[in-house]
Amino acid sequence: MVVKGAVGINKVLHGIMKYRMNEQRNMVEQFKKVRDNPVPTAVFVTCVDSRMLPTRFTQTNVGDMFIIRNAGNLVPHSSLVSMNSTATEPAVLELACVMNQVKHVVVCGHSDCKAVNLLYDIHTDPSYQSSAPSFSPLRNWVTVHGKRTMEEFSKLEQAQFRRPLLLNKLNKNSKFPAYVDVDEKFSMTDKLSMVNTLMQMENVTSYPFMRGHKNGRIHIHAFWFDIYTGEIHCFSRKAQTFMITNEETLPLLQAELDEMIEKGNKLRMKASLAYSPSPPGQDMKDILTEVQRKYSTSCAHSCSHDEHSSSLQDDPLE
Repeated sequence: MVVKGAVGINKVLHGIMKYRMNEQRNMVEQFKKVRDNPVPTAVFVTCVDSRMLPTRFTQTNVGDMFIIRNAGNLVPHSSLVSMNSTATEPAVLELACVMNQVKHVVVCGHSDCKAVNLLYDIHTDPSYQSSAPSFSPLRNWVTVHGKRTMEEFSKLEQAQFRRPLLLNKLNKNSKFPAYVDVDEKFSMTDKLSMVNTLMQMENVTSYPFMRGHKNGRIHIHAFWFDIYTGEIHCFSRKAQTFMITNEETLPLLQAELDEMIEKGNKLRMKASLAYSPSPPGQDMKDILTEVQRKYSTSCAHSCSHDEHSSSLQDDPLE
């Protein structure tokens, strides 16, 4: 007779044996290729839900991605992280994007997310409020880091999801619209999950080391996985909503991504030209110009001093 409590660990142990028989040799060969010099190309932020298998539905392999998993695929906003209040998520972003120069960050939510469902109940169910425990780590986690998600969701709900969520770009002076389930195919909690996923894109860009990356543009993406159909929805900035990723939409999504990368390359090239080494003799000219600027009592109308000219600041992150 198998003890019920041992079923779970027995499944894991038998899975290890199956791995040894069928997968280990192949995986070791893959490890050999990336052991000393892995080149991951993305950070994948998703939920701890046992139904979420990101390497399975993205068909990625050893060394392909950094993976962050937590309850509700939340990325704490930088305003909530300090020397006295640390978080794993920004630490991984720094490890991946700063130290390993990864250029793509994906935030992936999913349907029937238990953490998001809890967030919804906390704000909408009075009976849950009265029956909640005095302290719950999960409740505290989703309440603190899902606060802005719930605020934005409430605004969309009041507008019956006919108006878009407006998300900040890097410079915070420019926003892009995101419509959520305008066809009304999903439940309220799944709509909230989509809003939550989109809000995490903004949270990723809240960190200075992500905003001022010296190695060029970092691209933020939002995916949403429907666990009932197995479909992966990708947010398109051109369509301004989530699109199912399939044979029909892939060319459109790929073209949008290529355009985004090309734009980033142009901005990086422009930045490198702006800071390119001075031609011979230019250093001395600059010194003389600076001396004249500091000690001259007048200024020509056509001068190019910083205080008399404006600079164009391109948004290095979309």
